[in-house]
Amino acid sequence: MSFKITDKVKWVGKIDWELRKFHGDEYSTNKGSSYNSYLVRDEKTVLIDTVWAPYAKEFVDNLKKEIDLNEIDYIIAQHGEVDHSGSLPLLLKEIPDTPVYCTKNGKKILQGHYHEDWNFVEVKTGDTLDIGESTLTFVEARMLHWPDSMMTYMSGENILFSNDAFGQHYASEFFYNDKVDQCELWEECIKYYANILTPFSKLVTMKINEVLGFELPLSMIATSHGVIWRDNPAQIVEKYLEWADNYQENQISIIYDSMWHGTRRMAEGIMEGIRKTDPEVTVKLFNAAITDKNDIITEIFRSKGILVGSSTVNKSIQHAVGGLMEMVKGLGFQNKKAAAFGSYGWSGESIEILEGKLKEANFEIAQDGIKVLWNPNDEAMDECRDFGKRFAENFK
Repeated sequence: MSFKITDKVKWVGKIDWELRKFHGDEYSTNKGSSYNSYLVRDEKTVLIDTVWAPYAKEFVDNLKKEIDLNEIDYIIAQHGEVDHSGSLPLLLKEIPDTPVYCTKNGKKILQGHYHEDWNFVEVKTGDTLDIGESTLTFVEARMLHWPDSMMTYMSGENILFSNDAFGQHYASEFFYNDKVDQCELWEECIKYYANILTPFSKLVTMKINEVLGFELPLSMIATSHGVIWRDNPAQIVEKYLEWADNYQENQISIIYDSMWHGTRRMAEGIMEGIRKTDPEVTVKLFNAAITDKNDIITEIFRSKGILVGSSTVNKSIQHAVGGLMEMVKGLGFQNKKAAAFGSYGWSGESIEILEGKLKEANFEIAQDGIKVLWNPNDEAMDECRDFGKRFAENFK
């Protein structure tokens, strides 16, 4: 399957409707994804990226229907991660001497993955490749989100092949941003940013401002996953700048796990207190044991404050909350307040542990945590409501 983007550019990638997990089990892809590969035909022919290894044979067979592989003059490997580069070994068995353009780090990563000494050509920001009427300009995007990442700009067609930036894990037969369900699209965009790019927000801002400084005309942003931005492509760039700037909405998220519903009842009481104090704030409740962890992280990204609760188990916390907090720590959220809560039976260490994990994750502890012995009675529920009230007042 392929489709024409412009007279010179075709999409030759793979839509993966069945994909449900990514990065091992770290990222949920409930709406599938796509691996976007692009065939550029000018006086010279260029292939930009490939697809994930399980689809390598299908990819190469389909590419042969589009072109004699020997007509491919250059391959551009914008990123060494296997969902982008997985078909390179099979493809380069067919055309072994074809130059592979990548960054210095890209060469190291590709060699680390595949242990092949292909015909690598190292490039850096500002390097160009003349392909006829158009010129390709390379822009390093180090740590967005790997050390080797880069983008490629095609003059004439005014297309930025943006690699992972501005993408989303979203399978659709419509391909373009203006053709798909907008609610689904933006939900997948913010989830992608929150879970993958948040740690690199300062670099996102720097790189976008650098690219904008080139003052290049922009007709499309062709991503590595999900839709191609052709309708006002600057809108996703503007969103990235907003998301990179210590983003938060008027939202508080309450995340918990509970053994026998005591901590759940505390969460509900805390929520009541917040709502009575500030009816305008959005309050969302999530049981970490049964809710998609990446969806929770997206909601934390949206929130100005979070409350995290767990029962005490063997002098520690429940694993769903503990695992989630390890993920959150790595993301480096900024400018968010937090507090801890939980029920216990005889030792009650969960509050101190949770506060420690929140501090490690760079949250400001807004108030001392609250713990309740066994199942909260009416008096304890009133204390939880007051706890929620005081938390809401931290934002006034």
